[in-house]
Amino acid sequence: MAESKNVKEFTDANFEQEVLQSDRPVLVDFWAVWCAPCRTIAPVVDEIADTYGTKIKVGKINVDENAKTPSEYGIRSIPTIMLFKDGKVAEQVIGANAAEIKRIVEQNT
Repeated sequence: MAESKNVKEFTDANFEQEVLQSDRPVLVDFWAVWCAPCRTIAPVVDEIADTYGTKIKVGKINVDENAKTPSEYGIRSIPTIMLFKDGKVAEQVIGANAAEIKRIVEQNT
């Protein structure tokens, strides 16, 4: 799981409460253990959690262990990063594009 203590673990069971009902923006990393690009982007997600942790919530959801939520959001390739604001998807990045992920965080915090 996450290296940073500021990265939360999201699941199908807690997604609505942790993400959709959050009072601040939430960055969600849809990932899987076997996904090499997911491992590549993990340090970027950790860094964002450590840097912006007071302004946004950051977490990961394992698509193999939690199939319902990725299916609801049409996740077909990973890593997919989504930024939720007020319970809705505000931004989305597919693939391990660190610069793009940082840009959407900076624009939404």
